Amino acid sequence: MAFDCIRFDVSDSIATLTLDRPDKLNSFTEAMLREIRAAVDEASRSEAVRVLVMTGSGRAFSAGQDLSEVTGKPGVELRSLLDELYNPLIRAIRGLDKPVVASVNGIAAGAGANLALAADIVLAARSAGFIQAFSKIGLVPDSGGSHALPRLVGRARALGLTLLGEPVSAETAEAWGLIWACIDDDKLEEETAALARRLADGPTAALGLIKRAIDAAATNSLDQQLDLERDYQQIASQTEDYREGVRAFLEKRPPRFRGK
Repeated sequence: MAFDCIRFDVSDSIATLTLDRPDKLNSFTEAMLREIRAAVDEASRSEAVRVLVMTGSGRAFSAGQDLSEVTGKPGVELRSLLDELYNPLIRAIRGLDKPVVASVNGIAAGAGANLALAADIVLAARSAGFIQAFSKIGLVPDSGGSHALPRLVGRARALGLTLLGEPVSAETAEAWGLIWACIDDDKLEEETAALARRLADGPTAALGLIKRAIDAAATNSLDQQLDLERDYQQIASQTEDYREGVRAFLEKRPPRFRGK
């Protein structure tokens, strides 16, 4: 599939999805959302991909929905926009059985912030910021924001972020546990590449099961989670990567995982 609004590249087991409307701060259009979904689906299907990195071009990660597209077209309903585009995309990212890294190079606002927070590990440039801008225009958080925020930062901060719509710096986001790490701007690309390489060289099947287990823990009882861990451990123990990990441990060498 040819892309006009994003760039999608796969190299050495790492897929990089770059939001590419820099003149519009990478704000989302219907066409762009469909392209992002297609790229995520390709990353999911491809055995050559072992990690997905999402980032933006220019000075923003994403400013969220391009409001000119929803206000300039008669008959556009936000319900259908969410049902048909945003919600399936967030589900696809969260359901990917491979690690997803968001490398937030600039402002991440509204749905742009929540797209980033759908990733498993979020790195952000020190100059970047996050803003739940929905209340500024009389809307409520979408794209999974109301689900992610209280789990990441607690109810008090989630309400402050969404009711006030105030921007949060990358440094504060790191301190609050909203993201994994705040990185100096000139080191973001290097740090992202190193993290992606580490994940791509890891035991892909086990990493996917870890993601599922952590997500399930939010609603499972202890007994349910213990049973889930037992079941997932059985699955992981049948992989080639597990056998390689044990061999490497016994031979006192780094493992050479193949993602199988």
